[in-house]
Amino acid sequence: MRHRKDHRKLSRTHQHRRALLRNLVTALFQYERIETTVAKAKEARRLAERMITFAKEGDVAARRHVTRFVTKPEIVSKLFATIAPWYTERQGGYTRIVRIGHRLGDAGETAYLELVKSAEQKEKERADRIAAAEAKALAESGAKAEPKKKKKADAEEAEPAAEAKPKRGAKKEKAASTGGGAKQRRTQRKVGG
Repeated sequence: MRHRKDHRKLSRTHQHRRALLRNLVTALFQYERIETTVAKAKEARRLAERMITFAKEGDVAARRHVTRFVTKPEIVSKLFATIAPWYTERQGGYTRIVRIGHRLGDAGETAYLELVKSAEQKEKERADRIAAAEAKALAESGAKAEPKKKKKADAEEAEPAAEAKPKRGAKKEKAASTGGGAKQRRTQRKVGG
């Protein structure tokens, strides 16, 4: 009978399991989407939703409670300042698990654990991504134009210097034109010993 056996042990000791879940929840708040196994995602979801609920309260006691669990102070401030206001009108269901298939090495079922966002937030992020991509493309095109100009200037400087240096292979050309030189080989050279 499995009476009162509530949570997944994830094949770890208590300390190891707690550290794993703290790291997963911290990473979720930091990156807003993480990839992990389905079992770990289901366990981390419980704790992440509790932390968001505490952050929605916003008082000192809630901040202290969250600070004891989330491992990085800057992520705690992000949770209280940006993530919690997203969910002021939502009563739970702050995260989503999207199954993505099986892992190659051990066929473990993997999933994305992500924060649920509104349509306005998604549209804003999409616009930001497009603007960043355009800025990057513009910067790269500007960076590519500079080396072309530099190569052209270097080529113009190198022309007089190239005339002063003898051409490589000049001896072979001279020997071929005079008819002398080494005899051409008719068979392939033996390789090896």
